[in-house]
Amino acid sequence: MFTSNPFAALHGFLPPLFMQVYLVLMILAVIAGTLFDVVHKGSARYFFDNWRKSKSKVSKPLGGGELVSIAVQTAVVDVLASGEFCNPRRRIAHLLGMYGFVIYVATTAIMVFSPETSGLVPQLWWIGGLMVCLGGYWFWFFIRVDVAAEGGSPFRIMRADLFILSLLASVTLGLIWAFMQSKGATGTRVLFGLYLLATTVLFGGVPWSKFAHMFFKPAAAFEKRVSRANGTAENLPTQTRDDPEQQERHSMELLRDAPMDMGLGIKREAPRHY
Repeated sequence: MFTSNPFAALHGFLPPLFMQVYLVLMILAVIAGTLFDVVHKGSARYFFDNWRKSKSKVSKPLGGGELVSIAVQTAVVDVLASGEFCNPRRRIAHLLGMYGFVIYVATTAIMVFSPETSGLVPQLWWIGGLMVCLGGYWFWFFIRVDVAAEGGSPFRIMRADLFILSLLASVTLGLIWAFMQSKGATGTRVLFGLYLLATTVLFGGVPWSKFAHMFFKPAAAFEKRVSRANGTAENLPTQTRDDPEQQERHSMELLRDAPMDMGLGIKREAPRHY
């Protein structure tokens, strides 16, 4: 089961071209949906306008080498290591889902376009799918803010949940379909149809889900690092409480000489006081 290509068994009732065309259509759906999202929300216009306005406030001009260094830091820390997450549990869940999804999609494409594929690639397909399920279900039932910190029901669904739910539905149904098919069970065609339906919602629902944020976040992280390095600081105050000028202007004299870590005791425990 773990070393055979599950898509090769489809040739009994579907031509190989069907899945290949379907895969290409899903890629085009992601591209079209992302472009529509950019135009509809005006995110690209806002990004470039903000970048243009910040140029007049640069106090430390950056050279090409510094920009390359910042780009590398962004790729390694913010993208590959998901450094924006302070919560270690959420970071691990995100990394499991992200790398699992990449492995799952890449191996799916390989097996669809090369039906004779067997051995390591199907094994990676299973590993990637299980990583997505582990990270996704862990996040959905235990890490979400409204569940973990606010005591909300894990079954409360909003439109913002379209991406994570369609992702979990697609991968879960795909794994169940592959398992049932390897056992020669009946009803596998129905499972495969549900698998295609969930996958179509995942890739076709980009304009209405958070799918496109995986393309926007690296650009936003890069801009944030550049703004810190060139002194614009995203037009936010740069003074901290340890600056003498900031201490003198504090409204409460008691806090003028307060230690920097004062008030951080709230971080000693998880917010579970609902």
